[in-house]
Amino acid sequence: MIKNTHLHCSSAVSYLSVSGITGSIRMNRYTMRLIFPVIFIFVVVCGCTEHKTDKKATTIKPNIVLILSDDQAWTDYGFMGHGVVQTPNLDRLATESVVFTRGYVPTAVCRPSLMTLVTGLYPHQHKITGNDPLSSVADVPDFPREELLVNVDNIPTLPRLLAQQGYLAHQSGKWWEGNYQRGGFTHGMTQGTRHGDKGLTIGRESLDPIYDFVEYALSEEKPFFLWYAPFMPHRPHNPPQRLLDKYSDKDLTPSIARYYAMVEWFDETCGQLIDFLDKKGLRENTLIYYVCDNGWIQQPNGNGFDFGSKQSPMDGGVRTPMLISWPGKLKPAKREEIISSIDFFPTMLSIAGIEPPANLPGLNLWNELSTGKPIDRKIIFGEAYGHDIIDKDHPEASLANLWCIEYNWKLILSYDGRIEGWGRFTHDEMRKEPVRLYDILNDPHEKVNLAEQYPEVVARLTRTIENWYPLKERKLLVIK
Repeated sequence: MIKNTHLHCSSAVSYLSVSGITGSIRMNRYTMRLIFPVIFIFVVVCGCTEHKTDKKATTIKPNIVLILSDDQAWTDYGFMGHGVVQTPNLDRLATESVVFTRGYVPTAVCRPSLMTLVTGLYPHQHKITGNDPLSSVADVPDFPREELLVNVDNIPTLPRLLAQQGYLAHQSGKWWEGNYQRGGFTHGMTQGTRHGDKGLTIGRESLDPIYDFVEYALSEEKPFFLWYAPFMPHRPHNPPQRLLDKYSDKDLTPSIARYYAMVEWFDETCGQLIDFLDKKGLRENTLIYYVCDNGWIQQPNGNGFDFGSKQSPMDGGVRTPMLISWPGKLKPAKREEIISSIDFFPTMLSIAGIEPPANLPGLNLWNELSTGKPIDRKIIFGEAYGHDIIDKDHPEASLANLWCIEYNWKLILSYDGRIEGWGRFTHDEMRKEPVRLYDILNDPHEKVNLAEQYPEVVARLTRTIENWYPLKERKLLVIK
């Protein structure tokens, strides 16, 4: 722009020269005193006008789009090498993204996982450790659900911080923390009941609420944030018949065929959203990031999840590929470092030009994303709790596991917290081996517990976990 400004203003001077005002003609002092100030003002105004345009262009904030799947195994994508399930739209996005194949969420239950994405905090910090208050009497919570919503009122959230800097923020899909406005969204679908009420229609019925919101943001000339968290491939597994027929023709059980069809149906909606952004000419100034809230290993002959997936600290529960795409700003790459969903909060704020709150546990990865430099991290942490929240003020009450990953080593420790609610079987199974050590690079499906063979690794990583989250009440379980 500066170069063009120089040429443009020089041309103006040349034009004046050709017209005989300046040039080789001989001027008297009076003529020069009249003409030169005019030329000087013309050049300065021209330059200032162009400079202001350049400054405005450099301060345009990017649009930010979160795509969040619900209950999907880390293996169940074409770009992750699955041999049956097809995800052509996410595969295409992966070719345009920085892909982290070893991404992790701190806990494998949807509500606390979503709360981590919106706050950048671990569950024991934001205190949403499960989906529901404990109901000692059937369908009667031990404490009002409303008391859990106070947390999102008091903690800075990503949409709230973005909105304070001029963003419009839209919520659709899963959202547990009351009305969308309580989370800081300016627009949204969820009115306030469990799971997400009206928001759960997104993707399964249409994407029109998102399309309408984007059109509105464009009319207002505002940057926008989209929270696209459809209830997919989450149960009910009721995909379109055309997709169910496709997978029913393969050598699969009916339960797995329905789940795979749901995965592809979710993928189709991702393609519709990305194609819409393309058609509106928004992709170059829009960052898209993808993550799954928690894993899911479908029971071959049942409707639920199998051991080692949802609610579990095993990789089937907490591992997810993570994609970050911004055409022209981020060079597509496949990266093997471990990252955590706690990193998205400070990273997205930084991308939007907003200073993240102090003392966040996650890393701002923008420099490493934009330069390709290695991430300076040696270890990540996570935790697991029962489905039901026993004590809203003391997360330890329902603590089941703490875990960490240090390069190839993954240590999972089981604790004596009270486990209540749906999915207790997976916690009971975990407690059969309360200390688990896996070499997850060579044993990605965690088949061989190496705790007895490497006691020094167990001892070292146990100390590291205890320093990360010093417990006051819970005790490590041991085999009697």
